[in-house]
Amino acid sequence: MEGKTARGRGGDVSDPLALTLGSIYDAADTDADAAAPAPPPPPPHPAALPRSTRRRLNSGAAARRQPRVKPRDGEDAAVDGGHQEPPFPWATERPAQHDTLESLLRRGVTSVEGHARCKRCNARRPVAYDLASKFRELRDHVVAHRHTMNDRAPDAWMYPALPDCGACGHKGAMWPEIAADKRRINWLFLLLGQTLGCCTLEQLKYFCQHTGRHRTGAKNRVLYYAYIEMCNQLEPFE
Repeated sequence: MEGKTARGRGGDVSDPLALTLGSIYDAADTDADAAAPAPPPPPPHPAALPRSTRRRLNSGAAARRQPRVKPRDGEDAAVDGGHQEPPFPWATERPAQHDTLESLLRRGVTSVEGHARCKRCNARRPVAYDLASKFRELRDHVVAHRHTMNDRAPDAWMYPALPDCGACGHKGAMWPEIAADKRRINWLFLLLGQTLGCCTLEQLKYFCQHTGRHRTGAKNRVLYYAYIEMCNQLEPFE
């Protein structure tokens, strides 16, 4: 191929072979530029992004629906005005509340029964009190001495004298039976036997709670209010 001159690409080429190679190079560059992928478009502005729809699990009626709380069995339903079946003939539907003495006698309730149990040998025996005579005896004592008590139960009420046990002979061992369920405590039986002091402070507070009496303070104060309230229920004197 002597005597033939080839110029650079893009120039005037007299050699057909040179023209052919130049055309190939130019075509390759053009195809490469056309085949190059276009740059991705810029991301949209955050404000233009569509907001995702989120469901509120607590919206609507579900948010207003509250779980129902079951009342505790240990607490009395009469706090909000409820009633219960009277546990004794001398009791009423309301806890710790009784009819008047006149009403009870008119209904034929003349005695109040309960049980005492020995703290030593566990012997159990029934105890009955005449309603009218025992209450009159207690009421007369309260009327005569209540102003000297200074809103405190005397020692005779705080530490009642208990009978001896006939089974084992232990002195002062016959304690009145007091139900574990405060709704079934035989309050009138304890009053007539003047053994309300055998109750715990918690039990006495329960009594005062359901009769509208003051229930804070030491046991001798709460016990005093329990005696006064029971006497007023049977025959008001305040």
